[in-house]
Amino acid sequence: MLIATGVLSYPDAGPERSLRDLDPARLARAFAVNAIGPALLFKHFAPLLSRYERSVAATLSARVGSIGDNRLGGWHGYRASKAALNQLVRTASVELSRTRPGCVCVAVHPGTVDTPLSAPFAKAGLAVRPPAEAAARLLDLTDRLAPADTGRFLDVDGREILW
Repeated sequence: MLIATGVLSYPDAGPERSLRDLDPARLARAFAVNAIGPALLFKHFAPLLSRYERSVAATLSARVGSIGDNRLGGWHGYRASKAALNQLVRTASVELSRTRPGCVCVAVHPGTVDTPLSAPFAKAGLAVRPPAEAAARLLDLTDRLAPADTGRFLDVDGREILW
């Protein structure tokens, strides 16, 4: 199972760049798409995962959802909702390891993918991958994961990201 949802901005509002930009409705929308939606997908699809054979439950997160790696600030709703997603994945991994010991449950940062989400924010010199390449790399990573990897936050190359 690979959950690939995410929203950074909306046509009527970009990501919050400072505290003065915070709006409860925008924050709620970010949490609904980036954290609550994936949590409900885990809830409903986890029972379909094999109880003993290797299976993978992965969701796309974002490096900017790392609390330990936040040096720039801004993007409050996106960062906070992806951090919440990471906690939901970590918590789900604990439960799934008890009921489905062959399951690998991880949060994965796919890198910057050439999509409408990243287009307005892509910087010169930033490695931006076409969607097909990003998908292939994600599938390669999930093929290499073992149950011992459950509960981790990884980049697409398999490197650990700070929570």
